[in-house]
Amino acid sequence: MLRWGFLGTSFISHTMARAIANSDNSQLLAVYGRDPGRLQAFASEYGVARCYESIEALAADADVDVVYVGLPNDVHAAAVISVAAQGKAILCEKSLTTDRDDANALARAVSQSGAFFVEGLMYLSHPLIAAFGDVIASGRLGRLRTISATYAADIWNVVNPNGGGTIFNLGCYPASLLHYVLQTAFGDGAFSQRQMSAFGNRSSKDGNICDTTALVQFESGLLASLASTDSFGMSHDFTVRGELGSVRFVTNPWLPVAGENSFEVEIYGQAPEKTVLISRYDAFDSQVQMVENCLGNGRTEAPRPSPRMRDSLDIMGFLTEWQALAAKTA
Repeated sequence: MLRWGFLGTSFISHTMARAIANSDNSQLLAVYGRDPGRLQAFASEYGVARCYESIEALAADADVDVVYVGLPNDVHAAAVISVAAQGKAILCEKSLTTDRDDANALARAVSQSGAFFVEGLMYLSHPLIAAFGDVIASGRLGRLRTISATYAADIWNVVNPNGGGTIFNLGCYPASLLHYVLQTAFGDGAFSQRQMSAFGNRSSKDGNICDTTALVQFESGLLASLASTDSFGMSHDFTVRGELGSVRFVTNPWLPVAGENSFEVEIYGQAPEKTVLISRYDAFDSQVQMVENCLGNGRTEAPRPSPRMRDSLDIMGFLTEWQALAAKTA
């Protein structure tokens, strides 16, 4: 039985608490929250035995095996550093941080602790993504030439105003999937060999970038366009085109559900082939199972497609570059 301690009581912690409850191999033992009322309500709803009013106190609880950091992304680094000092395994919500200096400080603390760490890009642990990666690795599409991606959701009124805007809220999803595809098709290092331009609009509500598009040319020759907005819609697209064919997600790749999820392969001139994966588990359930399996096998990093620390740092480098370029035009 894996015993979890949670940092945070926001909606994402509720989602993770339900995923813990769906597993026979995990138990939510302890929770920290900044608001005493919300803390007690959360503990009551999920039957959490121990409530803490400081991160350090929860991290020092000898009965906690793994800590989930569900706090706002601008305080991830400080929280992870505190937990890593106690040698605890860590699942940290996305985005890793909001700037490179914090990301590097977080990574150093984790490295020094020697403990398990994974960033909570939960969709990457779902079997849908591994199946998609198999198509990329198979060579059926020929040499990859273009990728187009969009993620839009009307969540501006619930996002953290200190979180850096849509690039860190939603853009991290297509960016991390782009990273996985580049790595699968062209190998380690291919993602960092790029030139990028970007454009953005600022929100009148908090001044953050709320709509943005990035255009990327990789040394491999692949061209990518990524769009992200948290000011309207609920819309998603991720399409990879190669010299022989293309593959695109039919369902939302960044929010796989329990039940049916699918993508479609089209070899040019032939009828599209739809791949449907049926699973009892959604992305958050799969993420809990991934952590359970890793810790049960003594791993300090998750296997791909889930991100390793070096993958998370690559993605953070991309996000901060995207942010800086978009800010010049916003």
